[in-house]
Amino acid sequence: MKMKNYRWVVVALLFIATTINYMDRQIIGLLKPILESEFSWTETDYAHIIMAFTAAYAVGLLVMGRFIDWIGTRFGFAISATIWSLAGMLHAVARSVGGFSFARIGLGIGEAGNFPACTKAVSEWFPKRERAVATGIFNSGTSIGVVLALILTPIILSSYGWHEVFWITGGIGLVWVVLWLWLYELPRRQKRITEKELALIEEDGEEVAENAPKVKWISLFRKPQTWAVISGKLFIDPIYWFFLFWLPSYFRTSFDIDLSKPSIPLMIIYTATTIGSIAGGYLSSHLIKRGWGVSKARLAALLIFAIIELSVIGMQFITDMWLAVAILSLAVAVHQAWATNIFTLASDMFPKQNVSSVVGIAGMSGAVGGILFPLFVGGILDHFRLLGDISVGYNIIFTVCGCTYLLVWALILFLVRKSKEQH
Repeated sequence: MKMKNYRWVVVALLFIATTINYMDRQIIGLLKPILESEFSWTETDYAHIIMAFTAAYAVGLLVMGRFIDWIGTRFGFAISATIWSLAGMLHAVARSVGGFSFARIGLGIGEAGNFPACTKAVSEWFPKRERAVATGIFNSGTSIGVVLALILTPIILSSYGWHEVFWITGGIGLVWVVLWLWLYELPRRQKRITEKELALIEEDGEEVAENAPKVKWISLFRKPQTWAVISGKLFIDPIYWFFLFWLPSYFRTSFDIDLSKPSIPLMIIYTATTIGSIAGGYLSSHLIKRGWGVSKARLAALLIFAIIELSVIGMQFITDMWLAVAILSLAVAVHQAWATNIFTLASDMFPKQNVSSVVGIAGMSGAVGGILFPLFVGGILDHFRLLGDISVGYNIIFTVCGCTYLLVWALILFLVRKSKEQH
């Protein structure tokens, strides 16, 4: 049976996958106090476990991006989600830093396929004028996944134990794989789509054939626009990793929040990212509809977000928990608005047949930054904890986070302009 607007069903599937993806990766941050107590971890031990994930995620993005371009979105995404779901379950049997690191490696490799696959699917199913909104919707799953983790983890923990948290959440991912294989196909192969919707999807006149010529993978590195997308991930992704993995500990340390119970402050913060993700996509799409050029609209949106992100520097002056919640809610919302437009920038500047590879390369660079940044964070926090004032360490980190976006925007602007000069 044919359906109107089937492309939004595709976005719903991408949103659910991203939600599960981030729920699975966030769980260890929520269980950190319990696991620290049970296994006597230090902050540096925890940083090593996080680094195992980010290192695997970096390699996985490079491999999965190219793999998904090669095998196709449908089967590539299914394989990716199966790997991360099984790896999530593997955490339940880990008993050491090495064991958890091994499980995180599997999780990182599998989860690396999510954003290359989602971005490629959006490029296959949406015209350029709708891509930022579609990207914003699926990208909002990152925050919903964190919120679900905040809700489900304490419930499962109190009813069963930390092992069952990993078993149950891993199983949810396998259910999604079945739905994905049932409902997803390329537009021209999808029997549920109408001719009218197919015409809308192909209105930009882009090549959609599976065997269309591709830019050679290695030659992508010679293009300034590749480095523009890389810059938007390399220096910015590590900041969100910090927000994702260390904010629970920050609130526990600074405001004595009990992470064994659902945390309202953290729920508010991570829910705000949903608003940022969708609003960020809407802003650039709105500018395009008003007649702005695609690149100009994306860059203008990124500049606005970079300026707003400076507000996180003010965290060093905050002593009230709810003011901290307000500033950090704005910070993570703006980050997601930024991320939405970086993903869309990739789908704007490259053929559909190369989108997954470009997102994989850029995502890999972001994960490399994520490998190094936890060392900085863990080292700074351990140092100031020994000095008796860990809050100074957090203040330094927040200042670095706030300044980075504007500097990276200037670099992206330079590279996009250089790309246009070459054409």
